[in-house]
Amino acid sequence: MKPIVCKFGGSSLADGTNILKVCEILKSDPNRKYAVVSAPGKRYSGDTKVTDLLYQCFREATEKGDCSETFAKIRKRFTSIVEELDMSGFHIAEILDETEKQIDEQRSADFTASRGEYLNARVIAAKLGWKFVDAKDIIFFDGSGALDEKRTYAEIAKHLDGCDGAVIPGFYGTGSDGKIKTFSRGGSDISGSIVARAVNAELYENWTDVSGFLACDPRIVNSPEKIEVISFKELRELSYMGANVLHADSIFPVRKGDIPIKIKNTFRPQDPGTLILPSKQYVLQGNIVTGIAGKKDFTVIFLEKSMMNAEIGFARKVLSVLEAHKICFEHMPSGIDTLSLVIESKYLTEGVLDVLLKEIDEAVHPDYIRVLENIALVATVGHGMASNIGTSAKLFRALSEADINVRMIDQGSSELNIIVGIDNDDYEKCVRAVYHAFFDKKSK
Repeated sequence: MKPIVCKFGGSSLADGTNILKVCEILKSDPNRKYAVVSAPGKRYSGDTKVTDLLYQCFREATEKGDCSETFAKIRKRFTSIVEELDMSGFHIAEILDETEKQIDEQRSADFTASRGEYLNARVIAAKLGWKFVDAKDIIFFDGSGALDEKRTYAEIAKHLDGCDGAVIPGFYGTGSDGKIKTFSRGGSDISGSIVARAVNAELYENWTDVSGFLACDPRIVNSPEKIEVISFKELRELSYMGANVLHADSIFPVRKGDIPIKIKNTFRPQDPGTLILPSKQYVLQGNIVTGIAGKKDFTVIFLEKSMMNAEIGFARKVLSVLEAHKICFEHMPSGIDTLSLVIESKYLTEGVLDVLLKEIDEAVHPDYIRVLENIALVATVGHGMASNIGTSAKLFRALSEADINVRMIDQGSSELNIIVGIDNDDYEKCVRAVYHAFFDKKSK
């Protein structure tokens, strides 16, 4: 039987009581052989995540030469966890002393931020009686900062070969310079996915504080439907557009290995959760739309030029301007004589937008340039959209009835999603309108 790899988030590991629940979950299934863990998260509203405390430690070490003031809070946190776990024989004080010394000496943001995962993994491995495998010894980045897949997968296989239980800290690995390098925040999801791919897991379980994906943001729609099964492609679309149960980049390693993901709730392990399947294993579940997600604060640069379609290299010239300024675009809807660039507004502050407009004008000499600011994007996602006549009609009728002005439309060739651009102020209203159009019982 292939192993199951489990990743546990910070809320699942916030204190000793929660860690005991995690240990019970791991021991309840003999196929759960590898656990990837985050740093302790918030215990209650107003609490501070250990990772945030560690970033403060880095600032203290850099500015004052030592981080003792803030590290005292981290020391208290882990000491309390060990006491709650009744691990009197585990010498946490010595490990904490060494960690504080290393933070002061290295004064590295990445090294410092990684210590929450490192310390938590040491504690949990000792409690379980499992092997502790340091992520720095098995996950490697190349000179460009990308994952060195060949070396990483080989080292994971070597370190975990014949191991009947191992705990691995998430969030970090080793850079090409031999120093600790972290993923972006939430990167423990990526670590878990990498381990799952390396050991050819039967399943990658991602344990958090929610019972899977919801069809849309519960802060906008009251008690939206749960998604029981979703494809990798649908998940990628929803995660990218803001559905934040799972780090968007964590999909790629397991997707390459055709390994299913299950989102599970640490505090309600009996709940079925959400199963995420490779597209070739996915069977349409019945509902046309799987989920709705979106983001605010985009800017649209709209270009118009007569006979644009006959001008060789027009789009390339426009995109080269963005490339020169290291700016990514999200979408590029186009027509015969029109082209639009959808860009996150945060990249266009402090006069950057004016510079881009000037350089685009010089590069392609459009007849007309218009800028739309404060735009939100809402994606309606589902495999059923391609095979059901009238999906677009239902969507736009719902928006019309809600008195929402659609400023932009973009649909991929896969017909997996329809993205609409609307005013920021209409964002919540738009999500509710689309949800009720496709998920209310009377609409089905």
